[in-house]
Amino acid sequence: MVDFGFGLVPSSRINLDLFDKARYEELASVEPDVRKCMSCGSCTAVCTAGKYSATSLREAIECIHNGQPDKALGMLKSCQFCGKCTMVCPRGINTRHLILSINKTYGKL
Repeated sequence: MVDFGFGLVPSSRINLDLFDKARYEELASVEPDVRKCMSCGSCTAVCTAGKYSATSLREAIECIHNGQPDKALGMLKSCQFCGKCTMVCPRGINTRHLILSINKTYGKL
């Protein structure tokens, strides 16, 4: 067998039929700005905590969309609530309130 320098890993597909859409709608009712996010990555680019840990609001929102709230909470636990992400968001999302709303809806950070 030839070694090509990479290996195949099990699929990382997500079964969206198992995703609890009611909890996402609960988050959207508390913080409608979650629907405005266009995943541009501006928040992640300026994140102070993101330079030292796996903190990413953009990826956390994507995880919530994909039914992985535990993974999203893990990405937000290092947030320092400095507000840089709020200042650079082109959609004007109140990211601090969004992170707190995610925490309230899905668990404790």
